Amino acid sequence: MILEELRKRVYAANVALPEYGLVKFTWGNVSAIDRELGYVVIKPSGVEYHNLGPDNMVITDLEGKVIEGELHPSSDLMTHLELYKAYPEIGGVVHTHSTEAVGWAQAGRDIPFYGTTHADYFYGTIPAARSLTADEIHSDYERKTGTVIIETLRERSSSYKVVPGVLVRNHGPFTWGKSPEEALYHSVVLEEVARMARLTEQLNPKAEEAPTYLLDKHYLRKHGSAAYYGQKQAKRKEIL
Repeated sequence: MILEELRKRVYAANVALPEYGLVKFTWGNVSAIDRELGYVVIKPSGVEYHNLGPDNMVITDLEGKVIEGELHPSSDLMTHLELYKAYPEIGGVVHTHSTEAVGWAQAGRDIPFYGTTHADYFYGTIPAARSLTADEIHSDYERKTGTVIIETLRERSSSYKVVPGVLVRNHGPFTWGKSPEEALYHSVVLEEVARMARLTEQLNPKAEEAPTYLLDKHYLRKHGSAAYYGQKQAKRKEIL
């Protein structure tokens, strides 16, 4: 059996999805990539989380060919693969149907920058992609979902490194990171930020976005070259 350690990490990230309230039933998936081998580890399709284990994670290559595993990989596999091929520093991808983020996706709305929780992890608006066309849906739907995410980041001039998530319109959020653990972290943060933004607009329908200098301050104090948040030479505690 290959990639045993990565299997364990992908399994742990997948079973964390319901623990953090991001999924119900089988409504989500996590993957990770071994860049040296060019292999991806992903949740099997339609399997309940309590029936998962490291051994039934599925391994594919970057074209979707199953390398190891007896179960079918997640139906969202091709979306994950498009992201891995487009962005070489991504190490993990998460997709969920989390309630708050899906609400914004179904409304076709970006999540505006309203405050510092948002700025700590997303440098600016979290974009909502356009709707897929009928042709895109009927021809290679999951792969086209990935290309629409990439298109959205390009058209918004957003870097995948500083905006680690996109809302796919009428569908839901995809997030990513340098590892499956970081991708999961971003998924949890996106859901909380989506909820905070909804509450902000309910309490004040005329709420304005927070100023850019506040965005700069909070994002850069964690992620900039002169970042000072946290302890020196200490790795951030992972979410798992």
